[in-house]
Amino acid sequence: MDNRTILAIALSIGVLLAFQFFISPLVTPPKKNNTQTSQPVSAENRTPAAAKTDAAQPVQSATAQEKTVAAMESETSRAARDVVVDTPLYSMVLSEKGAVIRSLALKKYLTSQKDGKPIEIIHDDSALLLKLDNKDTSNCVFDASSTLLKLNEKNSNAELSFTCGMPGGGRVVKTFGLHANSYWIDIAIRVSGMEAQSISLGFQNDPLEKAGQVFAGPVYYSKGSINELELKKSGERKELVEPVEWMGYSDHYFLTSLVTKTRDVPWRVAFERINDAGAFKSELSTASGQLKQAQGETIVDLGAYIGPKEYSQLKAVNYDLTNALYFGWFDVIAKPLLLFLNFIHDYIPNYGVAIILITVIIKILFWPLAHKSAKSMKTLQKIQPKLAKLKEKYGDDKEKLNKELMQLYKTYNVNPMGGCLPMLLQIPVFFALYKVLLQSIEIRHAPFALWITDLSAPDRLMIPGVELPWIGGIPVLTLLMGASMYLQQRLTPTAGDPTQAMMMRFLPLVFTFMFINFPSGLVLYWFVNNVLSIVQQYYTNKTVD
Repeated sequence: MDNRTILAIALSIGVLLAFQFFISPLVTPPKKNNTQTSQPVSAENRTPAAAKTDAAQPVQSATAQEKTVAAMESETSRAARDVVVDTPLYSMVLSEKGAVIRSLALKKYLTSQKDGKPIEIIHDDSALLLKLDNKDTSNCVFDASSTLLKLNEKNSNAELSFTCGMPGGGRVVKTFGLHANSYWIDIAIRVSGMEAQSISLGFQNDPLEKAGQVFAGPVYYSKGSINELELKKSGERKELVEPVEWMGYSDHYFLTSLVTKTRDVPWRVAFERINDAGAFKSELSTASGQLKQAQGETIVDLGAYIGPKEYSQLKAVNYDLTNALYFGWFDVIAKPLLLFLNFIHDYIPNYGVAIILITVIIKILFWPLAHKSAKSMKTLQKIQPKLAKLKEKYGDDKEKLNKELMQLYKTYNVNPMGGCLPMLLQIPVFFALYKVLLQSIEIRHAPFALWITDLSAPDRLMIPGVELPWIGGIPVLTLLMGASMYLQQRLTPTAGDPTQAMMMRFLPLVFTFMFINFPSGLVLYWFVNNVLSIVQQYYTNKTVD
């Protein structure tokens, strides 16, 4: 592999890194079975769901509709109370008015590493608001079974029910199944004494943190495929009629989702961007006239996961929610790497050390390939004068030149692609680990050592009285990474024209500039990988004649 090939690979990696970091927030990789069956619906041309009732479906009588509307608009004289739920993982406040979640804060995840408050993943006063036949229950004051519920190891599971009586003897019961050690909430809706043609619930979500190079927005899981929707303009809306297993809003590190446990009911999904700041509404609803009644009661079972995109928690819940943790093209490699990283962390509770160890292990696994690559490059460098003479002698006779080159390669037992292919095989693993360290919540606010107190934040050494323009503190680890890359380049055999050599010398500077704002966990991985490559190259240079 000559200098031109090395330069091409290095520049390709640089372009891919820059693309991932600066451009990919607006671009998502293709996914299987990602055919959308609906078209965007403009705000002025939206048709109310009630007006889309299929003529073949049973139509609710005018009297029943009037009773439903009256029930939804009725106010009770009793003031609505707040209901507080406290678990080891989160604190939640619900309101009897509408039986909605007003607030849900995650205790283990803070807004900032120092003096931060728990992340409030829900704060819109209307989360999981129930709609019956497109009329919401926001004016219904439900009767809660309890106003204070504490869950712990001894009291690990509990139910919280909200009941609202309707005119004419109808009743709506909304029950939340809560769990002390899970972010999963079971949701059961019971409608009796009245006919319900359709039911819907939803969320409103605002971006919790700056998304940067990671997708944040509406997601849904259908037919074995995760789908991320890009709604770029305020008021833009998409409705989906394909069957979904779950839907919701995915942030950099967190997920708000609704799961369709009642699979025999056809569900519809609608997403709408409500402002330029990136807030979205997500709604899950049954098709009108599709609800089934048993003994005069309509029963719908759902589930909600409102919490971190932590693999172990998502896996414990099941319902294919682990697919919310999506690493793009490298997903099939990235998830095993994440599991292995967490496995190491179980025994050595420092993610910085875990990153170093997994880098060393990967390097050991690829040592034979990398050594073969380095050896091949060393040999190619050695025979460069002979290659130059052959090109000069047979430059006008391509067939003869190729024949002589192949004979030369055979004489020295070298494959011209031997230095390239092993490197290409390592690139998918590199990018998979890159995505893991970029997206995994396990790295968020995870300390390493010395000045690196957050592996998800850029590397900065803060010195009193010293503040650099634009970046603030000194990026010590990033500078070490650039220096190690330069040293590695000096040890690596290269060949080619002076222009290519000059470009190669500038690569460490380019990569150092690119990595200045990368998470320090990524910089740590790249630095350790460079150091190991230097050791390997030094060994090769000493042992290969």
